Amino acid sequence: MPTPGGTKPGRAYDAVSESAATPGTLDAMKRLWTPAWIARHVAMVVLVTGFLALGWWQVSRAAAGNAISWGYAVEWPIFAGFVVFVWWREVRHTLRGPAAADPPGEASAAGAPADAPQAATRPVVRRPVRVARVSAAADGGEDGDLVAYNHYLQWLNDNPGAKPGDYPG
Repeated sequence: MPTPGGTKPGRAYDAVSESAATPGTLDAMKRLWTPAWIARHVAMVVLVTGFLALGWWQVSRAAAGNAISWGYAVEWPIFAGFVVFVWWREVRHTLRGPAAADPPGEASAAGAPADAPQAATRPVVRRPVRVARVSAAADGGEDGDLVAYNHYLQWLNDNPGAKPGDYPG
């Protein structure tokens, strides 16, 4: 195994593949062994096995003469493939994301200081933020239609047995 100070003949040292935050390293793979990820792995295996077993069952029913089972025999493996696709996409997303245990004050693996801007960062999708909206009547002017409608609603509330056609205004 090459060391940072030397190399094997014909091979250059690859510092990127041994950094702690790169996908494919053991440190990055540890993120996939949390209790939540173990549950996801187990769920993927159970679902894929179950869907393929149901597909095989439908093939046996179709061979016995049930014509509609041919459609189900094709459908269940497609479901299994979809489960594998979603699982693989989530694994790749997790490995490409920032490590959960990275302290914010440490320097990056490339040797740049922690406060230096990172040029190759991917855009982060954040939670939506509620923005306080200012009503249109905030300038002090009252909307006549709004006042009349609120008066109508108040009258309906005060007269629970009345019909809207009984409104005097």
